[in-house]
Amino acid sequence: MTDPINPSHYQNHPSGVECIQITEHMNFCRGNAIKYLWRAGEKGDAIEDLRKARWYVDREIQRLEFIAKDKFRSEEILIGEGLEGIQKDA
Repeated sequence: MTDPINPSHYQNHPSGVECIQITEHMNFCRGNAIKYLWRAGEKGDAIEDLRKARWYVDREIQRLEFIAKDKFRSEEILIGEGLEGIQKDA
């Protein structure tokens, strides 16, 4: 009988480590990318799993780029308004 909650394609890694033991320490996009890489070809089409992993990686890159851009913009505003002495990390 298969376990619908914790199927074998998450448990059969040669290391003995389950995917969730790694991904529960990551954010959503990184965890899902690892999940799809982990199970690639175990549940179905490996190419489809790899494309899904790439989709989550691309989404995480977009998130990080947005944060970096937004941080840069925030620093520009502080400097532009003569507030250079304010600690930005406080």
